[in-house]
Amino acid sequence: MSLPKLLALGLVIGVVGWWWLGPRAPSPGLAAPAASALPAAARAEPAALTAPARALPAAMAGTTPASPAPAPAAPLAAPAGSPGGAGALLLPVQGIGAAQLQDTFTDARSEGRVHDAIDILAPAGTPVLAVADGTIEKLFDSDRGGLTVYQFEPGGRYCYYYAHLQRYADGLAEKQAVTRGQVIGYVGSTGNASPEAPHLHFEIHRLGPEKQWWKGESLNPYPVLRGDQGLP
Repeated sequence: MSLPKLLALGLVIGVVGWWWLGPRAPSPGLAAPAASALPAAARAEPAALTAPARALPAAMAGTTPASPAPAPAAPLAAPAGSPGGAGALLLPVQGIGAAQLQDTFTDARSEGRVHDAIDILAPAGTPVLAVADGTIEKLFDSDRGGLTVYQFEPGGRYCYYYAHLQRYADGLAEKQAVTRGQVIGYVGSTGNASPEAPHLHFEIHRLGPEKQWWKGESLNPYPVLRGDQGLP
């Protein structure tokens, strides 16, 4: 074959090879889909799709976290005049609250006397209650106090005095043990009390070593019955 024919054949082979092996434009039917046409999951960031779950510590593997323990309930506050502190006394008239008390301890009385007591107004016949456990030391009918009760507390340090009673509770007797809240009598106006204002006259005495029921140091019942302070 002559040289010009060989050169022409090589040129043809080169053109055909370039056309066959060179880059081609994508066919119209195989065009890559637009990013907006992809599902949301396919457009997600790779890190969000492949982030591994955080491993639990070995000590917690296979266990369920314990529920937190409930906070302890706040203790309820004790009402005024209720037990709960040293020397706390019960209000001696049934149905009367601490807010209804009035401090009459230093009020003046006839013949230059000081009251040395608290008067608790209530309808006649209202039950009178023992302010604490103790013993009925003396039942006495006096000109001023009318029907009265002297009660000693178990230790013999204090005497509780109830006066102007309408009557005693049935069966009440001297040297009888009584319990806190027990009915010992009923509100009245005996003695020098006005029938128009029945009330309980209540005193606290700190007894001396001789423990005489008619004698002792007077203490103001008002703050004690309100629960503001205990007996000294």
